[in-house]
Amino acid sequence: MKKAWMKNILLCALPFIASAVMLTVIQAPISFSLLAWVSLVPFILACSPDAKPRRLALVSYVISLFYWLANLYWIVPVTIVGWIVFCLYTALLWPILALCLRYCRIKKIPLFLASAVLVVGIERMQGFFLGGFFWRFLAHSQYQNITLIQIADMFGTAGVSLLIAMVNGLLAELIIAARLALARKQGGQKNIFKIIQLPKVALVCAAVVATIIYGRWRIGQEDQCLKLGPYVASLQSNVPQSVKRSFESSEDLFNGLMEQSKAAVQAGAELIVWPETMVQATLNSEVLRLLEPSHPWKVLDKALREHSKDAAFVLVGAYGGMPEIRENSEVYLAQRYNSAFLYKRDGEQAGKSYNKIHLVPFGEVLPFRKSCRWLYNFLMKFTPYNYDYSLDAGTEYTIFEMTNPYNETRNYKFSVMICYEGTVPAIARRFALDKQGTKRIDWLVNISNDGWFVRFKDGKVLPSAELAQHAAVCVFRAVENRLAVVRSVNTGISCLIDSSGRIRNGFLAGNLPPKTMERTGMPGWFLDRISIDKRTTFFSKFGEWLGFCCQVCLILLIIVPLSTKFFRSRKYRTRLSGPPNGT
Repeated sequence: MKKAWMKNILLCALPFIASAVMLTVIQAPISFSLLAWVSLVPFILACSPDAKPRRLALVSYVISLFYWLANLYWIVPVTIVGWIVFCLYTALLWPILALCLRYCRIKKIPLFLASAVLVVGIERMQGFFLGGFFWRFLAHSQYQNITLIQIADMFGTAGVSLLIAMVNGLLAELIIAARLALARKQGGQKNIFKIIQLPKVALVCAAVVATIIYGRWRIGQEDQCLKLGPYVASLQSNVPQSVKRSFESSEDLFNGLMEQSKAAVQAGAELIVWPETMVQATLNSEVLRLLEPSHPWKVLDKALREHSKDAAFVLVGAYGGMPEIRENSEVYLAQRYNSAFLYKRDGEQAGKSYNKIHLVPFGEVLPFRKSCRWLYNFLMKFTPYNYDYSLDAGTEYTIFEMTNPYNETRNYKFSVMICYEGTVPAIARRFALDKQGTKRIDWLVNISNDGWFVRFKDGKVLPSAELAQHAAVCVFRAVENRLAVVRSVNTGISCLIDSSGRIRNGFLAGNLPPKTMERTGMPGWFLDRISIDKRTTFFSKFGEWLGFCCQVCLILLIIVPLSTKFFRSRKYRTRLSGPPNGT
Protein backbone atom coordinates (compact mmCIF):
# COMPACT_ATOMS: atom_id res chain seq x y z
CA MET A 1 0.00 0.00 0.00
CA LYS A 2 2.77 2.42 0.95
CA LYS A 3 4.74 1.66 -2.22
CA ALA A 4 1.64 2.28 -4.35
CA TRP A 5 1.05 5.60 -2.57
CA MET A 6 4.66 6.70 -3.15
CA LYS A 7 4.44 5.66 -6.79
CA ASN A 8 1.31 7.75 -7.29
CA ILE A 9 2.95 10.77 -5.65
CA LEU A 10 6.02 10.38 -7.85
CA LEU A 11 3.98 10.03 -11.02
CA CYS A 12 2.06 13.16 -10.07
CA ALA A 13 5.24 15.09 -9.22
CA LEU A 14 7.32 14.31 -12.33
CA PRO A 15 5.36 16.54 -14.74
CA PHE A 16 5.54 19.47 -12.32
CA ILE A 17 9.27 18.90 -11.87
CA ALA A 18 9.74 18.87 -15.66
CA SER A 19 7.88 22.18 -15.98
CA ALA A 20 9.80 23.68 -13.05
CA VAL A 21 13.13 22.82 -14.68
CA MET A 22 12.12 24.28 -18.02
CA LEU A 23 10.66 27.41 -16.42
CA THR A 24 14.00 27.87 -14.67
CA VAL A 25 16.28 27.59 -17.69
CA ILE A 26 14.19 29.74 -20.05
CA GLN A 27 14.98 32.89 -18.06
CA ALA A 28 18.17 34.94 -18.20
CA PRO A 29 21.05 34.39 -17.81
CA ILE A 30 20.61 30.80 -19.15
CA SER A 31 18.01 31.98 -21.69
CA PHE A 32 16.91 28.70 -23.31
CA SER A 33 13.94 30.71 -24.55
CA LEU A 34 12.61 28.14 -27.05
CA LEU A 35 11.69 25.82 -24.20
CA ALA A 36 9.17 28.41 -23.02
CA TRP A 37 6.83 27.26 -25.79
CA VAL A 38 6.61 23.75 -24.28
CA SER A 39 7.49 24.46 -20.64
CA LEU A 40 3.90 24.24 -19.36
CA VAL A 41 2.85 21.18 -21.35
CA PRO A 42 3.77 18.66 -18.58
CA PHE A 43 2.06 20.91 -16.01
CA ILE A 44 -1.17 21.03 -18.02
CA LEU A 45 -1.13 17.27 -18.70
CA ALA A 46 -0.73 16.59 -14.97
CA CYS A 47 -3.97 18.47 -14.25
CA SER A 48 -6.10 15.56 -15.40
CA PRO A 49 -9.79 15.25 -14.45
CA ASP A 50 -8.81 11.88 -12.98
CA ALA A 51 -6.24 13.45 -10.63
CA LYS A 52 -7.28 13.65 -7.01
CA PRO A 53 -7.61 17.35 -6.11
CA ARG A 54 -5.87 17.16 -2.74
CA ARG A 55 -2.92 15.23 -4.11
CA LEU A 56 -2.70 17.57 -7.10
CA ALA A 57 -2.72 20.65 -4.86
CA LEU A 58 -0.21 19.26 -2.38
CA VAL A 59 2.30 18.01 -4.95
CA SER A 60 2.11 21.16 -7.07
CA TYR A 61 2.59 23.30 -3.96
CA VAL A 62 5.69 21.44 -2.82
CA ILE A 63 7.30 21.56 -6.28
CA SER A 64 6.33 25.22 -6.62
CA LEU A 65 7.88 26.03 -3.26
CA PHE A 66 11.21 24.49 -4.25
CA TYR A 67 11.00 26.24 -7.63
CA TRP A 68 10.64 29.67 -6.04
CA LEU A 69 13.16 29.04 -3.27
CA ALA A 70 15.75 28.01 -5.86
CA ASN A 71 15.06 30.81 -8.32
CA LEU A 72 14.81 33.61 -5.78
CA TYR A 73 17.96 32.58 -3.92
CA TRP A 74 19.37 36.05 -4.51
CA ILE A 75 16.92 37.50 -1.94
CA VAL A 76 18.72 35.68 0.87
CA PRO A 77 21.39 38.39 1.42
CA VAL A 78 18.59 40.92 1.96
CA THR A 79 16.33 38.91 4.25
CA ILE A 80 16.15 35.17 4.88
CA VAL A 81 12.78 35.46 6.61
CA GLY A 82 11.37 37.57 3.78
CA TRP A 83 12.69 35.05 1.23
CA ILE A 84 11.03 32.11 2.97
CA VAL A 85 7.73 33.87 3.68
CA PHE A 86 7.47 35.27 0.17
CA CYS A 87 8.19 31.89 -1.42
CA LEU A 88 5.66 30.18 0.87
CA TYR A 89 3.05 32.67 -0.31
CA THR A 90 3.97 32.70 -4.01
CA ALA A 91 4.05 28.89 -4.13
CA LEU A 92 0.29 28.88 -3.50
CA LEU A 93 -0.28 30.07 -7.06
CA TRP A 94 0.70 26.75 -8.65
CA PRO A 95 -1.99 24.71 -6.82
CA ILE A 96 -4.54 27.38 -7.77
CA LEU A 97 -3.48 27.15 -11.41
CA ALA A 98 -3.46 23.34 -11.31
CA LEU A 99 -6.96 23.06 -9.82
CA CYS A 100 -8.35 25.65 -12.24
CA LEU A 101 -6.87 23.78 -15.20
CA ARG A 102 -8.33 20.53 -13.90
CA TYR A 103 -11.74 22.19 -13.62
CA CYS A 104 -11.45 23.50 -17.20
CA ARG A 105 -10.60 20.02 -18.44
CA ILE A 106 -13.63 18.59 -16.64
CA LYS A 107 -15.84 21.24 -18.24
CA LYS A 108 -14.14 20.61 -21.60
CA ILE A 109 -13.09 24.25 -21.99
CA PRO A 110 -10.49 24.44 -24.80
CA LEU A 111 -7.09 24.27 -23.18
CA PHE A 112 -5.44 26.73 -25.54
CA LEU A 113 -7.83 29.39 -24.19
CA ALA A 114 -7.94 28.24 -20.58
CA SER A 115 -4.16 27.98 -20.26
CA ALA A 116 -3.61 31.42 -21.81
CA VAL A 117 -6.07 33.22 -19.55
CA LEU A 118 -5.16 31.37 -16.36
CA VAL A 119 -1.38 31.70 -16.74
CA VAL A 120 -1.60 35.46 -17.32
CA GLY A 121 -4.00 35.76 -14.40
CA ILE A 122 -1.63 33.82 -12.16
CA GLU A 123 1.33 35.99 -13.20
CA ARG A 124 -0.61 39.09 -12.27
CA MET A 125 -1.38 37.57 -8.86
CA GLN A 126 2.31 37.27 -7.98
CA GLY A 127 3.04 39.47 -5.00
CA PHE A 128 -0.54 40.76 -5.10
CA PHE A 129 -0.54 41.88 -1.47
CA LEU A 130 2.90 43.50 -1.77
CA GLY A 131 2.17 45.73 -4.75
CA GLY A 132 3.01 43.05 -7.30
CA PHE A 133 6.04 40.93 -8.14
CA PHE A 134 6.67 41.37 -11.86
CA TRP A 135 9.37 38.76 -12.22
CA ARG A 136 9.93 35.49 -14.09
CA PHE A 137 6.94 35.90 -16.40
CA LEU A 138 6.80 33.71 -19.49
CA ALA A 139 7.14 36.90 -21.52
CA HIS A 140 10.48 37.79 -19.91
CA SER A 141 12.06 34.68 -21.41
CA GLN A 142 11.55 36.23 -24.87
CA TYR A 143 13.37 39.52 -24.21
CA GLN A 144 15.78 38.76 -27.07
CA ASN A 145 12.98 37.91 -29.52
CA ILE A 146 12.57 41.50 -30.72
CA THR A 147 9.92 40.75 -33.34
CA LEU A 148 7.65 38.86 -30.95
CA ILE A 149 7.72 41.35 -28.07
CA GLN A 150 6.51 44.32 -30.12
CA ILE A 151 2.92 43.46 -29.17
CA ALA A 152 3.80 44.67 -25.66
CA ASP A 153 3.01 48.22 -26.82
CA MET A 154 -0.65 47.13 -26.93
CA PHE A 155 -0.95 44.30 -24.43
CA GLY A 156 2.09 44.65 -22.16
CA THR A 157 3.90 41.53 -21.00
CA ALA A 158 0.48 39.88 -20.69
CA GLY A 159 0.20 39.68 -24.48
CA VAL A 160 3.47 37.81 -24.88
CA SER A 161 2.79 35.49 -21.93
CA LEU A 162 -0.71 34.81 -23.24
CA LEU A 163 0.61 33.82 -26.66
CA ILE A 164 3.22 31.45 -25.18
CA ALA A 165 0.68 29.89 -22.80
CA MET A 166 -1.76 29.52 -25.69
CA VAL A 167 0.78 27.48 -27.66
CA ASN A 168 1.50 25.36 -24.58
CA GLY A 169 -2.21 24.76 -24.09
CA LEU A 170 -2.68 23.78 -27.73
CA LEU A 171 0.21 21.29 -27.62
CA ALA A 172 -1.18 19.74 -24.44
CA GLU A 173 -4.61 19.56 -26.06
CA LEU A 174 -3.19 17.83 -29.13
CA ILE A 175 -1.38 15.28 -26.97
CA ILE A 176 -4.58 14.54 -25.02
CA ALA A 177 -6.58 14.28 -28.26
CA ALA A 178 -3.95 11.99 -29.82
CA ARG A 179 -4.13 9.67 -26.82
CA LEU A 180 -7.90 9.58 -27.08
CA ALA A 181 -7.75 8.96 -30.85
CA LEU A 182 -5.33 6.10 -30.33
CA ALA A 183 -7.63 4.55 -27.72
CA ARG A 184 -10.59 4.88 -30.07
CA LYS A 185 -8.64 3.33 -32.92
CA GLN A 186 -7.73 0.36 -30.76
CA GLY A 187 -11.41 0.07 -29.89
CA GLY A 188 -12.40 0.09 -33.54
CA GLN A 189 -14.01 3.55 -33.42
CA LYS A 190 -13.75 6.29 -36.06
CA ASN A 191 -10.80 8.70 -35.74
CA ILE A 192 -12.07 12.30 -35.77
CA PHE A 193 -8.88 13.76 -34.26
CA LYS A 194 -7.85 15.88 -37.27
CA ILE A 195 -11.27 17.38 -37.92
CA ILE A 196 -11.88 18.52 -34.34
CA GLN A 197 -8.41 19.98 -33.72
CA LEU A 198 -7.94 21.81 -37.02
CA PRO A 199 -9.83 25.01 -36.06
CA LYS A 200 -7.84 25.29 -32.81
CA VAL A 201 -4.53 24.85 -34.60
CA ALA A 202 -5.55 27.38 -37.23
CA LEU A 203 -6.56 29.95 -34.59
CA VAL A 204 -3.34 29.66 -32.60
CA CYS A 205 -1.18 29.72 -35.73
CA ALA A 206 -3.05 32.82 -36.89
CA ALA A 207 -2.30 34.53 -33.56
CA VAL A 208 1.42 33.71 -33.85
CA VAL A 209 1.59 34.86 -37.47
CA ALA A 210 -0.31 38.07 -36.68
CA THR A 211 2.15 38.75 -33.84
CA ILE A 212 5.13 38.34 -36.17
CA ILE A 213 3.59 40.55 -38.86
CA TYR A 214 2.78 43.25 -36.32
CA GLY A 215 6.28 43.06 -34.88
CA ARG A 216 7.94 43.47 -38.26
CA TRP A 217 5.63 46.38 -39.10
CA ARG A 218 6.46 48.22 -35.86
CA ILE A 219 10.18 47.68 -36.32
CA GLY A 220 9.89 48.89 -39.92
CA GLN A 221 8.49 52.21 -38.68
CA GLU A 222 11.70 53.16 -36.92
CA ASP A 223 13.17 55.19 -39.79
CA GLN A 224 10.15 57.51 -39.76
CA CYS A 225 9.58 57.63 -35.98
CA LEU A 226 13.05 57.97 -34.46
CA LYS A 227 15.31 60.96 -34.13
CA LEU A 228 18.77 61.20 -32.61
CA GLY A 229 18.96 62.48 -29.05
CA PRO A 230 21.85 63.46 -26.78
CA TYR A 231 25.03 61.58 -25.94
CA VAL A 232 24.41 59.78 -22.66
CA ALA A 233 26.98 58.14 -20.39
CA SER A 234 26.17 55.47 -17.82
CA LEU A 235 28.48 54.73 -14.90
CA GLN A 236 28.73 51.38 -13.16
CA SER A 237 30.20 50.83 -9.71
CA ASN A 238 31.01 47.43 -8.25
CA VAL A 239 30.35 47.52 -4.54
CA PRO A 240 28.56 44.74 -2.59
CA GLN A 241 25.89 46.02 -0.23
CA SER A 242 27.85 44.74 2.77
CA VAL A 243 30.65 47.18 1.91
CA LYS A 244 28.35 50.08 1.00
CA ARG A 245 26.27 49.59 4.15
CA SER A 246 29.21 50.34 6.44
CA PHE A 247 29.62 53.88 4.98
CA GLU A 248 33.38 53.48 5.52
CA SER A 249 34.13 53.59 1.80
CA SER A 250 31.87 56.55 0.90
CA GLU A 251 34.72 58.80 -0.17
CA ASP A 252 36.52 56.12 -2.20
CA LEU A 253 33.23 55.18 -3.89
CA PHE A 254 32.51 58.80 -4.78
CA ASN A 255 36.00 59.43 -6.09
CA GLY A 256 35.91 56.32 -8.25
CA LEU A 257 32.65 57.38 -9.87
CA MET A 258 33.88 60.94 -10.26
CA GLU A 259 36.90 59.68 -12.17
CA GLN A 260 34.64 57.74 -14.54
CA SER A 261 32.33 60.74 -14.86
CA LYS A 262 35.19 63.03 -15.88
CA ALA A 263 36.24 60.51 -18.52
CA ALA A 264 32.67 60.54 -19.85
CA VAL A 265 32.78 64.36 -20.08
CA GLN A 266 35.97 64.13 -22.11
CA ALA A 267 34.23 61.66 -24.44
CA GLY A 268 31.45 64.17 -25.13
CA ALA A 269 28.65 63.12 -22.76
CA GLU A 270 25.73 65.53 -22.46
CA LEU A 271 24.07 63.56 -19.65
CA ILE A 272 25.93 61.36 -17.16
CA VAL A 273 24.01 58.89 -15.01
CA TRP A 274 25.29 57.56 -11.67
CA PRO A 275 23.81 54.44 -9.98
CA GLU A 276 21.28 54.38 -7.14
CA THR A 277 22.41 55.79 -3.74
CA MET A 278 26.07 55.71 -4.73
CA VAL A 279 26.43 59.25 -3.43
CA GLN A 280 26.12 58.53 0.28
CA ALA A 281 24.70 61.86 1.30
CA THR A 282 21.37 63.64 1.62
CA LEU A 283 21.38 66.25 -1.13
CA ASN A 284 18.12 68.15 -0.66
CA SER A 285 18.76 71.87 -0.65
CA GLU A 286 16.48 72.22 2.42
CA VAL A 287 18.91 70.00 4.33
CA LEU A 288 22.18 71.31 2.90
CA ARG A 289 21.47 74.94 3.77
CA LEU A 290 21.29 73.98 7.45
CA LEU A 291 24.73 72.36 7.49
CA GLU A 292 28.21 73.76 8.02
CA PRO A 293 30.36 74.20 4.87
CA SER A 294 32.71 71.48 6.09
CA HIS A 295 29.96 68.89 6.49
CA PRO A 296 30.65 65.82 4.26
CA TRP A 297 27.28 66.15 2.55
CA LYS A 298 27.99 69.74 1.55
CA VAL A 299 31.47 68.77 0.34
CA LEU A 300 29.99 66.12 -1.99
CA ASP A 301 27.33 68.54 -3.22
CA LYS A 302 29.97 71.18 -3.99
CA ALA A 303 32.08 68.65 -5.90
CA LEU A 304 29.07 67.67 -8.04
CA ARG A 305 28.24 71.30 -8.76
CA GLU A 306 31.78 72.03 -9.87
CA HIS A 307 31.89 68.86 -11.96
CA SER A 308 28.67 69.59 -13.85
CA LYS A 309 29.33 73.28 -14.51
CA ASP A 310 30.01 73.93 -18.21
CA ALA A 311 30.46 70.17 -18.68
CA ALA A 312 27.31 68.01 -18.64
CA PHE A 313 24.06 67.31 -16.86
CA VAL A 314 24.79 64.84 -14.05
CA LEU A 315 22.06 62.62 -12.56
CA VAL A 316 23.03 60.98 -9.28
CA GLY A 317 21.36 58.52 -6.95
CA ALA A 318 21.54 59.67 -3.34
CA TYR A 319 19.46 59.94 -0.20
CA GLY A 320 16.67 62.44 0.16
CA GLY A 321 14.95 63.88 3.18
CA MET A 322 13.06 66.73 4.73
CA PRO A 323 14.75 68.33 7.75
CA GLU A 324 13.46 69.03 11.20
CA ILE A 325 15.46 70.99 13.79
CA ARG A 326 15.35 69.64 17.33
CA GLU A 327 15.73 71.59 20.57
CA ASN A 328 19.50 71.06 20.69
CA SER A 329 19.78 72.59 17.17
CA GLU A 330 20.50 69.16 15.72
CA VAL A 331 19.23 68.60 12.15
CA TYR A 332 16.96 65.58 12.08
CA LEU A 333 15.49 63.96 8.95
CA ALA A 334 11.77 63.76 9.61
CA GLN A 335 11.27 62.11 6.23
CA ARG A 336 13.77 59.93 4.40
CA TYR A 337 13.74 58.98 0.74
CA ASN A 338 15.62 57.04 -1.90
CA SER A 339 16.14 59.84 -4.41
CA ALA A 340 17.60 61.02 -7.72
CA PHE A 341 19.06 64.53 -8.15
CA LEU A 342 19.99 66.35 -11.35
CA TYR A 343 22.91 68.79 -11.54
CA LYS A 344 22.67 71.18 -14.47
CA ARG A 345 25.33 72.62 -16.75
CA ASP A 346 25.19 75.94 -14.91
CA GLY A 347 26.53 74.19 -11.81
CA GLU A 348 23.25 74.33 -9.94
CA GLN A 349 21.01 71.55 -8.74
CA ALA A 350 17.66 71.25 -10.51
CA GLY A 351 14.77 72.68 -8.54
CA LYS A 352 13.16 69.26 -8.11
CA SER A 353 14.26 65.74 -7.29
CA TYR A 354 12.60 62.35 -7.65
CA ASN A 355 11.75 60.33 -4.56
CA LYS A 356 11.19 56.62 -5.11
CA ILE A 357 7.49 55.77 -5.08
CA HIS A 358 7.47 51.95 -5.01
CA LEU A 359 9.50 50.82 -1.99
CA VAL A 360 10.70 47.22 -1.71
CA PRO A 361 9.33 45.36 1.35
CA PHE A 362 12.10 44.33 3.78
CA GLY A 363 14.76 45.99 1.60
CA GLU A 364 13.57 49.59 1.99
CA VAL A 365 10.54 49.46 4.23
CA LEU A 366 9.56 46.94 6.86
CA PRO A 367 5.88 45.90 6.89
CA PHE A 368 3.67 46.60 9.93
CA ARG A 369 5.76 49.59 11.01
CA LYS A 370 2.66 51.51 12.08
CA SER A 371 -0.16 48.98 12.05
CA CYS A 372 1.33 46.22 14.25
CA ARG A 373 4.31 47.36 16.28
CA TRP A 374 5.09 44.07 18.05
CA LEU A 375 5.25 42.21 14.72
CA TYR A 376 7.37 45.00 13.27
CA ASN A 377 9.83 44.70 16.20
CA PHE A 378 9.95 40.93 15.70
CA LEU A 379 10.71 41.26 11.99
CA MET A 380 13.48 43.74 12.74
CA LYS A 381 15.50 40.87 14.19
CA PHE A 382 15.76 39.27 10.76
CA THR A 383 16.69 42.33 8.68
CA PRO A 384 20.20 43.30 7.51
CA TYR A 385 20.16 46.36 9.80
CA ASN A 386 20.00 46.85 13.57
CA TYR A 387 18.07 50.14 13.33
CA ASP A 388 14.86 51.47 11.82
CA TYR A 389 15.84 51.82 8.18
CA SER A 390 12.35 52.20 6.69
CA LEU A 391 12.09 54.93 4.07
CA ASP A 392 9.15 57.13 3.11
CA ALA A 393 7.52 56.69 -0.31
CA GLY A 394 7.54 59.53 -2.79
CA THR A 395 4.33 60.74 -4.42
CA GLU A 396 5.35 62.87 -7.41
CA TYR A 397 6.19 61.56 -10.90
CA THR A 398 9.04 63.98 -11.52
CA ILE A 399 10.01 65.11 -15.02
CA PHE A 400 13.64 66.26 -15.37
CA GLU A 401 14.57 68.72 -18.10
CA MET A 402 17.78 69.19 -20.04
CA THR A 403 17.55 72.72 -21.42
CA ASN A 404 19.97 74.32 -23.87
CA PRO A 405 19.61 78.13 -23.93
CA TYR A 406 21.48 78.30 -27.24
CA ASN A 407 19.52 75.63 -29.13
CA GLU A 408 15.81 75.09 -28.46
CA THR A 409 15.74 71.94 -30.60
CA ARG A 410 18.07 70.21 -28.14
CA ASN A 411 15.89 70.47 -25.06
CA TYR A 412 14.95 67.10 -23.62
CA LYS A 413 12.80 65.63 -20.86
CA PHE A 414 13.24 62.33 -19.03
CA SER A 415 12.20 60.52 -15.86
CA VAL A 416 13.85 58.14 -13.44
CA MET A 417 12.80 54.72 -12.19
CA ILE A 418 14.80 53.66 -9.15
CA CYS A 419 15.78 50.00 -8.75
CA TYR A 420 12.75 47.65 -8.70
CA GLU A 421 10.51 50.38 -10.16
CA GLY A 422 11.91 49.40 -13.55
CA THR A 423 9.92 46.16 -13.30
CA VAL A 424 6.59 47.84 -12.48
CA PRO A 425 4.62 48.61 -15.67
CA ALA A 426 2.30 51.14 -14.02
CA ILE A 427 5.15 53.42 -12.97
CA ALA A 428 6.74 53.67 -16.42
CA ARG A 429 3.43 54.43 -18.13
CA ARG A 430 2.57 57.10 -15.55
CA PHE A 431 5.81 58.83 -16.50
CA ALA A 432 5.20 58.41 -20.22
CA LEU A 433 2.00 60.42 -20.72
CA ASP A 434 0.41 63.54 -19.26
CA LYS A 435 -3.25 63.73 -18.25
CA GLN A 436 -4.24 64.58 -21.82
CA GLY A 437 -2.61 61.40 -23.14
CA THR A 438 0.30 63.24 -24.76
CA LYS A 439 3.82 61.84 -24.57
CA ARG A 440 5.73 64.05 -22.17
CA ILE A 441 9.21 62.55 -21.89
CA ASP A 442 11.89 61.45 -24.36
CA TRP A 443 13.37 58.49 -22.49
CA LEU A 444 13.51 56.71 -19.14
CA VAL A 445 16.45 56.19 -16.79
CA ASN A 446 16.73 53.20 -14.46
CA ILE A 447 19.27 53.62 -11.67
CA SER A 448 19.72 50.64 -9.42
CA ASN A 449 21.86 49.15 -6.68
CA ASP A 450 21.92 45.44 -7.48
CA GLY A 451 24.80 45.02 -5.07
CA TRP A 452 22.13 43.70 -2.70
CA PHE A 453 22.04 40.51 -4.75
CA VAL A 454 25.70 39.54 -5.18
CA ARG A 455 28.24 37.73 -3.01
CA PHE A 456 31.69 38.95 -2.13
CA LYS A 457 34.44 36.31 -2.05
CA ASP A 458 38.22 36.62 -2.08
CA GLY A 459 38.01 40.26 -3.11
CA LYS A 460 35.72 39.54 -6.05
CA VAL A 461 32.05 40.21 -6.61
CA LEU A 462 30.16 37.07 -7.63
CA PRO A 463 27.04 38.05 -9.61
CA SER A 464 23.65 36.38 -9.29
CA ALA A 465 20.94 35.63 -11.84
CA GLU A 466 19.06 38.72 -10.63
CA LEU A 467 21.36 41.06 -12.56
CA ALA A 468 20.52 39.66 -16.01
CA GLN A 469 16.86 39.14 -15.17
CA HIS A 470 16.48 42.75 -14.01
CA ALA A 471 17.84 43.99 -17.36
CA ALA A 472 15.55 41.61 -19.28
CA VAL A 473 12.45 42.89 -17.48
CA CYS A 474 13.34 46.51 -18.29
CA VAL A 475 13.20 45.62 -22.00
CA PHE A 476 9.42 45.52 -21.74
CA ARG A 477 9.17 48.99 -20.18
CA ALA A 478 10.91 50.30 -23.32
CA VAL A 479 8.57 48.53 -25.77
CA GLU A 480 5.38 49.21 -23.81
CA ASN A 481 5.89 52.97 -23.93
CA ARG A 482 8.25 53.35 -26.93
CA LEU A 483 10.82 54.94 -24.67
CA ALA A 484 14.51 54.09 -24.62
CA VAL A 485 15.81 53.07 -21.19
CA VAL A 486 19.26 54.01 -19.88
CA ARG A 487 20.38 51.75 -17.02
CA SER A 488 23.10 52.65 -14.53
CA VAL A 489 23.52 49.84 -12.03
CA ASN A 490 25.89 49.07 -9.20
CA THR A 491 27.49 45.63 -9.96
CA GLY A 492 25.66 45.59 -13.35
CA ILE A 493 24.05 45.37 -15.78
CA SER A 494 24.37 48.95 -17.09
CA CYS A 495 23.16 49.31 -20.65
CA LEU A 496 21.08 51.18 -23.20
CA ILE A 497 17.78 49.65 -24.32
CA ASP A 498 16.19 51.22 -27.39
CA SER A 499 12.45 51.81 -27.87
CA SER A 500 12.06 48.50 -29.73
CA GLY A 501 13.52 46.58 -26.80
CA ARG A 502 17.01 45.86 -28.14
CA ILE A 503 19.63 45.71 -25.41
CA ARG A 504 22.37 47.46 -27.30
CA ASN A 505 25.78 45.82 -27.43
CA GLY A 506 28.83 48.01 -27.98
CA PHE A 507 29.08 51.77 -27.47
CA LEU A 508 30.81 54.88 -28.79
CA ALA A 509 33.23 55.15 -25.87
CA GLY A 510 33.84 53.45 -22.54
CA ASN A 511 35.61 50.56 -20.84
CA LEU A 512 32.84 48.04 -20.09
CA PRO A 513 32.66 44.82 -22.14
CA PRO A 514 30.99 45.31 -25.55
CA LYS A 515 28.55 42.44 -24.87
CA THR A 516 25.96 43.78 -22.47
CA MET A 517 25.23 40.60 -20.52
CA GLU A 518 28.93 40.27 -19.64
CA ARG A 519 28.87 43.54 -17.67
CA THR A 520 28.46 41.94 -14.27
CA GLY A 521 30.66 42.23 -11.20
CA MET A 522 32.89 45.04 -12.52
CA PRO A 523 33.17 48.82 -12.51
CA GLY A 524 33.20 50.86 -15.70
CA TRP A 525 31.28 53.21 -17.95
CA PHE A 526 30.02 53.60 -21.49
CA LEU A 527 28.88 56.43 -23.76
CA ASP A 528 26.26 56.10 -26.49
CA ARG A 529 23.75 58.22 -28.31
CA ILE A 530 20.13 57.78 -27.42
CA SER A 531 17.30 57.72 -29.96
CA ILE A 532 13.94 59.35 -29.27
CA ASP A 533 10.72 57.68 -30.43
CA LYS A 534 7.73 59.93 -31.14
CA ARG A 535 5.16 57.11 -31.08
CA THR A 536 2.50 57.03 -28.36
CA THR A 537 1.30 53.55 -27.49
CA PHE A 538 -2.02 51.93 -26.67
CA PHE A 539 -0.45 50.45 -23.54
CA SER A 540 0.70 53.86 -22.29
CA LYS A 541 -2.88 55.08 -22.52
CA PHE A 542 -4.76 52.06 -21.19
CA GLY A 543 -2.22 50.08 -19.17
CA GLU A 544 -2.48 46.43 -18.15
CA TRP A 545 -6.02 45.92 -19.37
CA LEU A 546 -5.37 42.41 -20.70
CA GLY A 547 -3.67 41.25 -17.51
CA PHE A 548 -6.50 42.71 -15.45
CA CYS A 549 -9.15 40.90 -17.52
CA CYS A 550 -7.30 37.58 -17.14
CA GLN A 551 -6.99 38.14 -13.41
CA VAL A 552 -10.76 38.74 -13.13
CA CYS A 553 -11.40 35.52 -15.07
CA LEU A 554 -9.10 33.62 -12.73
CA ILE A 555 -10.83 34.98 -9.63
CA LEU A 556 -14.24 34.12 -11.07
CA LEU A 557 -13.05 30.62 -11.90
CA ILE A 558 -12.08 30.23 -8.24
CA ILE A 559 -15.27 31.72 -6.82
CA VAL A 560 -17.89 30.12 -9.09
CA PRO A 561 -17.02 26.42 -8.47
CA LEU A 562 -16.66 27.03 -4.73
CA SER A 563 -19.99 28.86 -4.61
CA THR A 564 -21.69 26.13 -6.61
CA LYS A 565 -20.27 23.46 -4.31
CA PHE A 566 -21.35 25.39 -1.23
CA PHE A 567 -24.95 25.85 -2.36
CA ARG A 568 -25.22 22.23 -3.52
CA SER A 569 -23.95 21.05 -0.15
CA ARG A 570 -26.38 23.33 1.65
CA LYS A 571 -29.29 22.11 -0.48
CA TYR A 572 -28.29 18.50 0.17
CA ARG A 573 -28.21 19.07 3.94
CA THR A 574 -31.65 20.68 3.78
CA ARG A 575 -33.06 17.62 2.02
CA LEU A 576 -31.58 15.27 4.62
CA SER A 577 -33.04 17.26 7.50
CA GLY A 578 -36.54 16.97 5.99
CA PRO A 579 -39.40 19.48 6.16
CA PRO A 580 -39.88 21.57 9.29
CA ASN A 581 -42.24 20.26 11.98
CA GLY A 582 -45.88 21.10 11.49
CA THR A 583 -45.83 21.11 7.67
